[in-house]
Amino acid sequence: MVRRSLGAEIEDNNKLLNLKKVLSLSFNDLPYYLKSCFLYVSIFPEDHLIEHMKLIRLWVAEGFVEAKNGKELEDVAEDYFNELLNRSLLQVAETASDGRVKTCRPHDLVREIIISKSRDQNFAVIAKDQNATWPDKIRRLSIHYTVRNVQLNRCVSQLRSLFMFGVVEKSPLRTLFPNGFRLLHVLDLQGAPIKKFPVQVINLYYLRYLSLKETKVSRVPSYIGQLQHLETLDLKHTYVTELPDEILKLQRLRHLLVYRYEYESYAHFHSKNGFKALEKIGQLQSLQKLCFVEANHGNGSIMIELGKLTKLRRLGVVKLRREDGKSLCSSIENLRNLRALSLLSVEEDEILDLEHLFSPPPLLQRLFLTGRLETLPHWIPNLESLVRVHLKWSRLKCDPLESLQVLPNLVHLELLQVYEGDTLCFKVGGFKKLKLLGIDKFDELRCVEVEVGALPRVEKLSIQRCKLLEKAPLGIEHLTKLKVLEFFDMPRELIQTLRSDEQGGDYWRVAHIPEVYSTYWRDGGWEVYSLESFNDSSRPSPVIRSQELHPRWK
Repeated sequence: MVRRSLGAEIEDNNKLLNLKKVLSLSFNDLPYYLKSCFLYVSIFPEDHLIEHMKLIRLWVAEGFVEAKNGKELEDVAEDYFNELLNRSLLQVAETASDGRVKTCRPHDLVREIIISKSRDQNFAVIAKDQNATWPDKIRRLSIHYTVRNVQLNRCVSQLRSLFMFGVVEKSPLRTLFPNGFRLLHVLDLQGAPIKKFPVQVINLYYLRYLSLKETKVSRVPSYIGQLQHLETLDLKHTYVTELPDEILKLQRLRHLLVYRYEYESYAHFHSKNGFKALEKIGQLQSLQKLCFVEANHGNGSIMIELGKLTKLRRLGVVKLRREDGKSLCSSIENLRNLRALSLLSVEEDEILDLEHLFSPPPLLQRLFLTGRLETLPHWIPNLESLVRVHLKWSRLKCDPLESLQVLPNLVHLELLQVYEGDTLCFKVGGFKKLKLLGIDKFDELRCVEVEVGALPRVEKLSIQRCKLLEKAPLGIEHLTKLKVLEFFDMPRELIQTLRSDEQGGDYWRVAHIPEVYSTYWRDGGWEVYSLESFNDSSRPSPVIRSQELHPRWK
C-alpha cells in the first residue's frame, strides 16, 4: 500500500515537473513584446487579484507597449492582455456584469515560473523575505506587507518602479531610500499609511504613473506640475477634493481619477464625491479617463471645457444642476470616443437636463444617470452599443421599458426609483440579451408582468423595496434561464405566497429557479433567508448574516 502510494506521488511529481517544463517553454516561445508584460505579474503578491485596467496602465507607463497602426497604446496593451489570456498564462478572476474582465491572476504553477524567470533576468526584486539575495542593480522593487525586509544600504539609483502592498508601518520614503530614485517611472503606494503627499515626488521628473489610492492624502501640492511625463494620477478613495491649477501643465496625462464613495446608508443618494473642476480643464488634451468632476463650481464654463477633451473614453460628472444641461449636452456630442458616461445631479430633486443631446457618442457602452428626469432621454434607444444602463432617482411619469427594451445589446439594467406608475410590463420580444435586471424602490408599483417571449436570457432578477408589491411577477414561470431570484426588504406577504405549503400560492411560478432568496437590512447587517426557511416557522432563521453581501447577491 505504501509503495503504491509513493509511486503515485512520484508519478504526480513527474507530471508536475513535465508541466513546469512545458510552461517554461511556453514563456520562451513568447514574442519579445509579451515577455516583459508577463514577467510584470511577479510584482504582485501571491493570491492578489490584479486589476485588469491597472495592469494595462502600468504596462503603458513602463514603456512595454509599442505604437501600432495608429491605435491608442491602451488598445495595443489590451491586445497583449488578451493574448496572454488565450495562451492560458493569465486567467480571469472576476468579470463585470457586462462581461468585461475586472481582475486576473496567474495559475499557481504559472506563478512559480514567473517568479523564477523574473529572478533569473533581474526583472524585479520582491521584498518579503529578510534573507533574500538582492542584486547590485535594482530596476523594480515590490515591497510586500512590511518595510522591515527592505535592505537600506542598497543603492536604488537605477530604480524604475516602486510598489507597496499591504504595508502598515509609517516609514517615510526618505528614510527607506535616503539617496532617492530620480529615474522612477512608476510609484504605486496604494493603501500605504500616509497622510501627506510624498515630498520626494518633486524630484521624479520621469514619473509616468502615480497611485496614492486608498491613502489618507487630502492635498495635492502645486509642484505636481513639474511631473511633465505623468500619464496616470490615481487618487481614488483619498480625501482629495481639489487639484492645483498646475495640473494643467501635465499635457501627457491620460487618466485622472479622483473620487471617493461614502456609504452613509443603503442606497444613499450622496454616495459619491469628486473634485472641484479646473476652469481650463480642456487643456488636458490627452485625457482618456476623467472621474469625477464636480460641476457646481464656476459659471458653467467647465461644462464647455469638457467638450475639448475629444480623446475621453470615460467621463464622470457629479453635482450637476439643471442649468448645466445645454452646455453639457453640447460637449458630450464632441466626445465621439466615449465608452462610459456617468452623470449625477447635485440633489435628488434636481433635474438632469439631457434633452439637448441630439448626436450621442456612438460607441457608448455604459450609461449611469443619477437624478430626476422629466422624460427618458430620447437618444438612449439609438445607442446600439449599450450593454449596461443604470438609472437612479429618475421618477418618471411614463413607463421607461418601452424605450429601453429595444436596445439590442443591453446585458445589465438597474432601475432605482425610476418610475412612479403602478404596473410594469415586459413585452414579448423585448430585452433580447438582458441577463441581469434590478428593480428598486418603485413606491407605487403593484404589479409586474412578463409576457411569454420577453426577457429570454435573464439569469438574475432582483426586486427591492417595492412596498406595495405583494405578488411575484406574473409570467416569471416563463423565464427558463433564470438562475437567481432575490428580494430585498420586500413585504412579508409577498414572500409568504412563495411557500411550497401555501395553498393557492405562487410557489409553482418560482419552483424552477435554482436560487430564491429574501434579504433584509437589519441592525447594520444583511440577513439572507432561503425560500425553504419560510416553511419552518413563523420566525425563520437566516441562512447568512453579514455586513457584506455575497457577490452574486449584489
